[in-house]
Parts: sequence; structure tokens; C-alpha cells
Amino acid sequence: MTVVSVSMPDALLERLDTFADEHGYTGRSEVVREASRNLLSEFEDKRLEDRDLLGVVTVLFNYETSDVEQRMMQLRHEHELLVSSNVHNHVGDRYCMELFVVEGSLEEISTFVGKIRATQDTLSIDYSVIPVDGFEQALTTE
Repeated sequence: MTVVSVSMPDALLERLDTFADEHGYTGRSEVVREASRNLLSEFEDKRLEDRDLLGVVTVLFNYETSDVEQRMMQLRHEHELLVSSNVHNHVGDRYCMELFVVEGSLEEISTFVGKIRATQDTLSIDYSVIPVDGFEQALTTE
């Protein structure tokens, strides 16, 4: 097996080690391998391919120590055909949350979420997607 070196903040490494201990992993490498497999398979759900999707992407960041807010607006404009709505909220004394409503293909949404994840200094990124054609079936009455 190939050995890979990864840089991460000390606090994240401590969380990783604690997680491995608490959940019975043999070590941090096993956790990183599983997380990598999960991340890579995240958008490989065949049931979502070739369907129009509706999604929500939330991003939490500390506005005092980063330029994440500027990057989020840049991404919103770069993907203006995908992002149908964007809400900016203040959370507590120094945090902000961006919420993006997106409509598009699995590939388009995956690319957008990937660019957000690649943005340095984000604290949390979460998303969910659902097929739009599921709405039509649920609303159709016979």
C-alpha cells in the first residue's frame, strides 16, 4: 500500500485520533481511507444521474479570520445558472452561514460543492439533493 503524507491542523488531527479510538479503528489511516471512499462515492449515486435535482448547500465560516464570504459570492456568480437562491445569515458574534439553493444536474451540483469544499477556512459544509421529478409524482392525483 502506498504511503501518503497529508497536512492538517493540529486540532483536526486530534479529532481524527479521538474518533479512531472511540469507534474502534486501528488508526488514523483507516479513518482517512474510509472518509476518502465515502467522499469519492458521494456523488456516484446512479439513481441521481440524468435527472434534474434540487439541492441545498450550507457553509459555515468565521468572517473575522477569513475571506470565505468573498469566495462564496465569487462562486455564486460563477455558477449563476445553477444557484437559484442565496441567503447570508449571521450566526453568533463572528460566524456567518451561506445557504445556496441549487437546481441542476448531479455533475453541476457536484462541481459546485467541490469548489466550496476546496475553499480554505470553511468550518462546515453540508448539502442535500433530491430529484425534481419526484415532486411531480407526489403531486399527481388520480
